[in-house]
Amino acid sequence: MSSLQVAVPPLSERKAGTGWMVAALMLGVLVYGVLGTVVTPALTLLQNDLHTSVGGVTWLLTAYLLAAAVSTAVLGRLGDMFGKRRMLLVALTLMAAGALVSAVSGVFAVVVLGRVLQGMAGGLLPLAFGIIRDELPGERIGHAIGAVSAMIGVGAGVGVILPGLVATSLGWQWLFWIPFALTVLAILGAWVFISESPVRPGGRVNWVNAALLTIGITAVLIAVSEGSSWGWTSGPTLGLLLGGAAVCALWATAESISSRPLINVHLMRNRALWTTNITAFLLGAAMFSSTAVYPIFAQLPRSTGFGYGATPLVCGLYMLPYSVAIAVAGSLAGRIARRVGFLSALVAGCLMCAVGSGYIAIRYHHPLDLMISLAIFGFGLGTATSALSSVVVHAAPAGQVGETTGMNQVIRMIGGAIGTQVVSTLIASHQHNGLPALTGFTQSYLAEVVFLIVAAAAAMLALPAHRASADSSADK
Repeated sequence: MSSLQVAVPPLSERKAGTGWMVAALMLGVLVYGVLGTVVTPALTLLQNDLHTSVGGVTWLLTAYLLAAAVSTAVLGRLGDMFGKRRMLLVALTLMAAGALVSAVSGVFAVVVLGRVLQGMAGGLLPLAFGIIRDELPGERIGHAIGAVSAMIGVGAGVGVILPGLVATSLGWQWLFWIPFALTVLAILGAWVFISESPVRPGGRVNWVNAALLTIGITAVLIAVSEGSSWGWTSGPTLGLLLGGAAVCALWATAESISSRPLINVHLMRNRALWTTNITAFLLGAAMFSSTAVYPIFAQLPRSTGFGYGATPLVCGLYMLPYSVAIAVAGSLAGRIARRVGFLSALVAGCLMCAVGSGYIAIRYHHPLDLMISLAIFGFGLGTATSALSSVVVHAAPAGQVGETTGMNQVIRMIGGAIGTQVVSTLIASHQHNGLPALTGFTQSYLAEVVFLIVAAAAAMLALPAHRASADSSADK
């Protein structure tokens, strides 16, 4: 193991560059957030150019989220074994390679493979949180974690605007060339400004459990995405649903008895954690499904009676309030939390997102309605995502912050994958004259409202336990 040890500069030298260190982490997470949503406004263009169906093209989203969910847990454990900086560089390299693969290929299956590689950088957040926790003084940890976690929302906002700016003029391949270039900068920044942490708990990766998690979730997602075409009571659909659920149950059992679990399911006994993990799952479902639905809705022709006939460029302009609102909410998140508390900010953010989705379900006749809905949703999302990370960090047991935040990120990504497939299925199930019908979109928006209201309710259930956890931490 001696070959794995990395020389670490004295703490005083490392602290001198902590601002650049946080900036490098923020850039990497920003690009990861961009890649999470960048294909959504271009789904129609990608569907036509890559010769696939509505249900098929959404796998450009789902494959990314599924890979992110599994890799988050695996990379976190590898970071404990081989060093967080080293695995951060691996994650960024995978993301750059995935962007390059998608950029140079015009074959649907290869572009999906590139998306899988991009999603395999999902361990960026827990690795970044671990590096911040190891390198920064205690009074700066919360602010730095909030700044880095907010980049997911900011990146998601940038991702929905970028296609409108470059896809039609330069080609959709530039949706991956630009993130590739930015990821290379992030790699250089991490290499220069981040030192390897001396904190290395060690451990081993449970590859069997990782395979079980991947197989179980993939089976369920395929069943959800193909159920409308195969028939919900058909043998293949029911077989995949039941088989996937059985494998997921087997995975949960294996994790509970494993000495080296990918996700410590025993942490779910902590009320503040299982409730906020439910919130993360549903918030992820609403966040990623909304970014899939809005652009498709806006780009449908006016002949449908409800679409706006927007080009990708105009669609990007429509999505601008979403990005601006996320950025504003992220900058105000700290002040909001100081006034009402992180958990109350999380609840308020979820409910605000629900208002945004409910608004477009009722009022959708003018592009201004879409922009109002996006602004409300974006501000709520920026508030909720910033607060969620802080809630989880404060609720985590001593010594298990990295493990806990990683679990929360995995659950959020799984929620995003399932939520995206749910709304994709709703839209694909309601067609008129070969185009999506209004009913599918209305049902999708209402499904998001349900996700978000339940997410807020789950966060409210965590309130007493979270206060007790915070008080306990303060006493220490």
